[in-house]
Amino acid sequence: MKNKLSFSLFVYFFILVFLALGTWQIIRLNWKLELINSIEQSLKSEPIEFNGSNPTNFKKIKFEGILDNSKIIYLYSLSEKGEPGFDIVNPISINNKSYLINRGWIPRDFKSKKYFSDESKFEGILKLKSKFNYFKPDNDLNKNYWFTLKDEDLLNYTGKQFSPFIINNISKQEGIYPKSKQVGANISNNHLKYALTWFCLLYTSDAADEGLGVDLGGRRII
Repeated sequence: MKNKLSFSLFVYFFILVFLALGTWQIIRLNWKLELINSIEQSLKSEPIEFNGSNPTNFKKIKFEGILDNSKIIYLYSLSEKGEPGFDIVNPISINNKSYLINRGWIPRDFKSKKYFSDESKFEGILKLKSKFNYFKPDNDLNKNYWFTLKDEDLLNYTGKQFSPFIINNISKQEGIYPKSKQVGANISNNHLKYALTWFCLLYTSDAADEGLGVDLGGRRII
């Protein structure tokens, strides 16, 4: 009897743990779905006037700014079809606030061409810069060959500090390249899978408590 009680308490503890984790994943799932819906609605909306202050992730904006063509950054990137190339990234001043604007993608063989622009009016989507990835190669500032927009390298290359938000240009541009990149709510959402995993473990634990204490003849083992 004592062994049975100890075993049941052990199982009940894990049942509570699995129930709490499964419930938490359901809460996270609802939050993530609301976030994705909010982002999608923002991307479908009309752009709002932006003066460089109070940036918001995934906000569609229109603004005026001064491009710095002397410090164009060639950021290694793949096209939507998986082709290697570069994103053309310019420093841009918006009301004396320093941002980076991703003007679009070019094929790798086009790097030697000049991509100067005298545009001053833009539409774009604000997005937080990707977190630094230690598995990517170091940037080669001398060859203007970038893999990450590392703040320290940006300061050494441009002499400026930039907003943590980058602007993805969606304005119409002359020519095929740079080709504006599609921005969407590509946010990982595996919470339903995690919730089902925890609830399956909960069911298994409960079945173990009910079943392991009984042998085939219906007699108690513990």
